[in-house]
Amino acid sequence: QVQLVESGGGLVQPGDSLRLSCAVSGFTWHYYSIGWFRQAPGKEREGLSFLNSRDGNTHVADYVADSVKGRFTISRDDAKNTVYLQMNNLKPEDTAVYYCAAKVGPIATIHHSYNYWGQGTQVTVSS
Repeated sequence: QVQLVESGGGLVQPGDSLRLSCAVSGFTWHYYSIGWFRQAPGKEREGLSFLNSRDGNTHVADYVADSVKGRFTISRDDAKNTVYLQMNNLKPEDTAVYYCAAKVGPIATIHHSYNYWGQGTQVTVSS
C-alpha cells in the first residue's frame, strides 16, 4: 500500500528557509513519479516541483513552477525513502498547506493526475 507522510511545516518569517520531508512507502522509484503541491485558502491546488520515475538518487527536478523557481528545490534520497522540498527566501504568498503526491508513470503538473497523497503540512510565512 502506497503511503506518503509529510513533515517539516511551521511558522516562519519572510526570508527564512524550511525543508519539507515526505516519507514514502509501498512503491519503487522505478515506476512512480513524485512531487509537491500546495493549496492556499480559496485557491486551486498548485503544482510546484516534480521528479520523474527513475532509479537512483536524484537532485534534478523535471519541473519547477515559475512561482517558486530559484527558491524551491526538490530532491530524493532513496536510502531514506524520502523526498524533500527545500524552500528558501520564503514569502507571505507561500503560505499554504503543502502536499506530496505520487503517480505511476511520468510526471504531470495537474493534481487530478495523482493517485496518492499525503495528509499535508501547513506552512505559514508571516512577520
